[in-house]
Amino acid sequence: MTAHTSLMDTLPAAPLVLGIESSCDEMAAAVLRGGREIVSSRIHGQETVHAPYGGVVPELASRDHVRAVSHVVEAALHEAGLTPSELDGLAVTAGPGLVGSLLVGLSFAKAFAYANRLPFVGVHHLVGHLVAAEVAGEADLEPPYVGLVVSGGHTALYRVGETGTPVLLGQTLDDAAGEAFDKVAKLLGLPYPGGPAISKLALQGDPRAVDLPRPMSRRAGLDFSYSGLKTAVSVELARRGGLESLDESERADLAASFEAAVAESLVARSVRAMRGESTRRIAIVGGVAANSRLRSEMRAAGEREGFAAIFPPMALCTDNAVMIAAAGTRLLERGVRDDLSLEAFSRVPIGDVPWRAPAPGASGPLE
Repeated sequence: MTAHTSLMDTLPAAPLVLGIESSCDEMAAAVLRGGREIVSSRIHGQETVHAPYGGVVPELASRDHVRAVSHVVEAALHEAGLTPSELDGLAVTAGPGLVGSLLVGLSFAKAFAYANRLPFVGVHHLVGHLVAAEVAGEADLEPPYVGLVVSGGHTALYRVGETGTPVLLGQTLDDAAGEAFDKVAKLLGLPYPGGPAISKLALQGDPRAVDLPRPMSRRAGLDFSYSGLKTAVSVELARRGGLESLDESERADLAASFEAAVAESLVARSVRAMRGESTRRIAIVGGVAANSRLRSEMRAAGEREGFAAIFPPMALCTDNAVMIAAAGTRLLERGVRDDLSLEAFSRVPIGDVPWRAPAPGASGPLE
């Protein structure tokens, strides 16, 4: 652990912090002022790189990051109208993610911070997603709340307490929901990325046309599972004679039925979590939070159950650097700093560093 806390090196009242995100197949950079005001945001995606393979190829992702990182950071600074000397700090994703991709962003951030004498801190990727809902959600959001992180690599429920530290309530036991979208899209002959492709096709289908299982519906607790649902789609395809035997309407029905099964399982687990919590707010974050069916069904469940479902804007659902700069600002405001020995995955597990600023007027040593 290289993080340490210090009451020295305090930041200005509204610090300008550069964030860098490279945990998977997006290379992103953003500048935030005061941890909330988005000054600039740039994202370099890799859809064309991975499309021929139907999913992310880690080696290709990291190689593309090497080519893109300096240009993306330069573009974010240019958009902000800033030079490196005008920044007050730097935050970078330290994990979890693809190790090669993480190392590119982390290595660049270390060199940039060293060259420009900037305080530097590593950020947990999932904490970044949760903070995105606080920065730019549909309603003012402060802890405590429940967080549902649902993306290509993660599906988990957290309780975010008043200190801001997330506590795991339940998580997927196998595939993440977004990963299942990508795999089922490939089964249906749809392009990568699978989530948007399935959602588009599902608009033409009947979500009740195919009787697919609702994962974990009869199991206690708050964990998730999506490998069985993916298998059920594969079995249904085989029963119908394979993809070549389906007409467009049947393929749309299968896409709609799969999307409905995923959304209903996410909502059901979230409702169960909310019934056990005193807070009446849940933040839904990550790439799958952009799914329109999930948004509408979660809001409807909130109206029935008496809780508010809060989503970031679409642009902050998928991986981005705004969320990393925001979470990093909170760490830097606490006096947390990392040195150049910080390694990838040093921010796992999620609660290893207090990441919110202390309450106004608080005194004494930081946690």
